[in-house]
Amino acid sequence: MIKTATKVAIAATLAAGALMANPAHAVAAAYTPEGVCGAGFSKVKDGTRAVKSGKDLYGHVYLLYNRRTGYNCATLIKTAFRRTATTTSVTLQVEGQKPKSDTGRFKYYAGPVKLKADGDCVRYSGYTTDTRIDQAHASGGRKTYGNCK
Repeated sequence: MIKTATKVAIAATLAAGALMANPAHAVAAAYTPEGVCGAGFSKVKDGTRAVKSGKDLYGHVYLLYNRRTGYNCATLIKTAFRRTATTTSVTLQVEGQKPKSDTGRFKYYAGPVKLKADGDCVRYSGYTTDTRIDQAHASGGRKTYGNCK
């Protein structure tokens, strides 16, 4: 019994050391669309859109669906200006309903925004700004309704 507990403790220590040795990797791995939305959610077809300002990529906005619950989830994960709080927002709308958004000064992502939409069409979008003086506004998403199941 002691040998097994010792092995588990050693394995946990090694795993923690690996994460601390590469904190950027740990941060990147922590913020996936599935991780933000939670268990049971997976990306839908046409569920990834670039968030851009001109040719500059600032992140991606994602649409996910949970088949068991009938909920959709939207999140925007930044690829530029990470670790810096910038105005960032994600919006999800079920056709015929008011949109729901998560907006604030976020370092890594906005969301999750979840709405029940089993059998209804949805659209999703997001935007973020940069830290430069001009505060460029990057946006993306799908303006038309889709994913009607």
